[in-house]
Amino acid sequence: MLSSTLTQDAAPNHRENTKKDQAALLEQLTTESQNEASQGFDTKSALEIARIINHEDAKVAAAVKKAIPEIAQVIDQVARSLRDGGRLIYIGAGSSGRIAALDASECPPTYSTAPGQVQYIMAGGPKALASAVEVNEDSEELGQRDIARRRPTRKDVVVGLSASGRTPYVVAAVAYARARGAKTAAVTCNQGTPLAAAADIAIVADVGPEVVSGSTRMKAGTAQKMVLNMITTGAMTRLGYVYENLMVNVHMQNSKLVERGIRILMSACNIDRATAVETIKCAGRSVPVALVMLKAKVDKPEAVRRLAKSDGNVRLAIEDNVLEL
Repeated sequence: MLSSTLTQDAAPNHRENTKKDQAALLEQLTTESQNEASQGFDTKSALEIARIINHEDAKVAAAVKKAIPEIAQVIDQVARSLRDGGRLIYIGAGSSGRIAALDASECPPTYSTAPGQVQYIMAGGPKALASAVEVNEDSEELGQRDIARRRPTRKDVVVGLSASGRTPYVVAAVAYARARGAKTAAVTCNQGTPLAAAADIAIVADVGPEVVSGSTRMKAGTAQKMVLNMITTGAMTRLGYVYENLMVNVHMQNSKLVERGIRILMSACNIDRATAVETIKCAGRSVPVALVMLKAKVDKPEAVRRLAKSDGNVRLAIEDNVLEL
């Protein structure tokens, strides 16, 4: 009975101590600190508010720059993974999850990737994109469950996003994926975090305190979006879905994208509009096929063969070489 009583009494004390530990850890995060540049923020005019935010935003690119070596490693990992039939899977909560969803959803129209190649997992599910259900981010069990449903393997790259670097949902999901052989990366805005420790590669963009303390949808969110843009743009470029600096793998699903495809072909091949339109029609509305036809002076079947041989790498298809990453 005495032992049982002690255990019951200890449980509330343990929970209270845990809360205190978490509060102490939170206070140590730079993303939760107060920003001296925005003291008295609520007394400022609209012009002063805009200037303060803009001044702080100007620090973001420099913070991301320091993480370029790690970003480059992830770019190459993602390129190899996608080439070998693997997936890039983002996982995040709150603002970080929404940024991940944005980057993943823009890959198919920009690079004609299959929907399953670049995925996102959001704490709270798709409904959390529009409605706050941040309570889910405290659950390690839900993080493990949600990533387990995607069955990560050695072919995949799993990238966890968390400005604080301590979101239990994300940390647990990344640890689970890594244990099953997936390559893992962390994108965070604080040094020495549990998320960084859980991943193979840590991308840390230390942007400092937010203008509104703890509002990590601001500088931290901007930094995370910059990092994800670099990862997917870099990987798709390494795979040859960009020719020179042109979006040659554009998916022509609407009038704007059709026009973009025509202009890309005109620019890359220095041809007139009529020739570009006709070639795209002959190529089955595929800009990569049309580009290879014109640049290599081959017919459609040969262009298709070359693209298949090079795993879709347009430049290598033109040169008729084999893709190596």
